[in-house]
Amino acid sequence: MHVRHLSLVDFRSYAVAELPLAPGVTTIMGLNGQGKTNLVEALGYVATLGSHRVATDQPLVRFGASQTVIRAAVVRHERETLVELELTPGRANRARLNKAPLTRTRDVLGALRTVLFAPEDLALVKGDPAGRRAFLDDLLVARQPRWAGVRADYDRILKQRNALLKQAAPVLRKGPSRRRSASLAPDENPDTARESTLHTLDIWNTHLAEVGAQLLYARLRLLRDLTPFLAAAYEAVSAGTTAVTASYRASVREPAAAAIAAGEVPEPEALRAELLAAFDEHRAAEVERGVTLVGPHRDDVHLSLGPMPAKGYASHGESWSLALGLKLAAYQLLRRDLGEDPVLVLDDVFAELDTQRRERLAELVADCEQVLITAAVGADVPERLRTSGRTYAVTLGEVTRVD
Repeated sequence: MHVRHLSLVDFRSYAVAELPLAPGVTTIMGLNGQGKTNLVEALGYVATLGSHRVATDQPLVRFGASQTVIRAAVVRHERETLVELELTPGRANRARLNKAPLTRTRDVLGALRTVLFAPEDLALVKGDPAGRRAFLDDLLVARQPRWAGVRADYDRILKQRNALLKQAAPVLRKGPSRRRSASLAPDENPDTARESTLHTLDIWNTHLAEVGAQLLYARLRLLRDLTPFLAAAYEAVSAGTTAVTASYRASVREPAAAAIAAGEVPEPEALRAELLAAFDEHRAAEVERGVTLVGPHRDDVHLSLGPMPAKGYASHGESWSLALGLKLAAYQLLRRDLGEDPVLVLDDVFAELDTQRRERLAELVADCEQVLITAAVGADVPERLRTSGRTYAVTLGEVTRVD
């Protein structure tokens, strides 16, 4: 898989940009703030429908414009697909494949697959659990695009359950009344209101546990498949002997949580039962706080180097190697599962690595079908990569080929 051409209209700093691409290595040079990262960000958006830099679409639209358009010509198995995305903040985004409109934007997922490593990915090691959860979920979607729908369903049900918890708190906190008044209508009786609220909450518990179990099961299987690739990638990048491990920390009850942390992957029905039991156990706390305290949205991936947790103990170089190892492991897993190479994007990465790690990374990516590299200084990119493909220079939003 590779991208043959990228076109942008009113994206970030670009009024218009045309970037011809080819298999092999493409290096995009430019000082900070000139717009080089904007180009690979656009490609990443085509692949994931999201940016690795911002959480909303508004910053992607050039200042003063009302919408942005991204077009990417993607070649797979010698067949070309044109992916077009039209982003209009405040309105629904639109998508086309080969000029044909799609009912749902997410139906473009899978047309292009990328693995992007950027300085922001250091948060996979040093940051909050949300980043590690997102890494797993994004990889799930890259592996099988149908998981985008499951994620959307889970987020929707979670939002509705949280809204119910906030609304129900005044009713549920009072508890059942000791005396029933015959003068009250059924809908005014506090016991009736409580029973109705609990029944509604049970319904949402069932929905959230059903979808949550699917998502949790998929994450556990993914992490099980990813871990051998992670160990190999970290060893290759760091040239060290320290073993790296990744374990899943689920917000279910013991002993199920301990079994999962040890690498077990329970069946979806067992996970569903555990989630339902956890909802019951945490009901009082959830009502008090008005938020769902159990489920995949509360889970984490625990990364360790040897016997020590990586977060808080790994050096800066070790953290970089581990974050890079996660992305290279994702690349290798997708390569194995899909039978083709995703596009590898290395955004301002080499400046953060020492000379030895740069050379080891260059060796690891040498056989990838397409690699896109951004750098502020050409000397940061190993010569074998810098001289093996084409190079573009970016200056104030203008892209020119220099080789």
